[in-house]
Amino acid sequence: MSAGGPARGEHVPKPWGHETVWARTDRYAGKILHVRKGESLSYQYHRVKDETIRILAGSVDLEVAAPEGERRTVRLGPGDGWHLPPGTRHRLIALDDTDILEVSTPELDDVVRLEDRYGRT
Repeated sequence: MSAGGPARGEHVPKPWGHETVWARTDRYAGKILHVRKGESLSYQYHRVKDETIRILAGSVDLEVAAPEGERRTVRLGPGDGWHLPPGTRHRLIALDDTDILEVSTPELDDVVRLEDRYGRT
């Protein structure tokens, strides 16, 4: 059994801000997303990835829908969290410069974009 070791962060530029991947193993991943005020992530879902987010600073509108459900908007602020199981359609829209902690299963490239203001669908 390993005693572990340093976890290096990976800075990933995004059109809406950036993310820091601070943990990635074969069992889990951890990221911090920094979303600039007025920017948004794509309206998307994941086939396999299971994630939970928690707002560290700032606020967002979370657009969320079950696979065959109606889209609704929930406002989240510091300390608020949300579980997004596979198949859940969702988008984050930053109302302020916002930092979001994300913990998930390791399938970071499992993104099915349905709408994207940056042309990535």
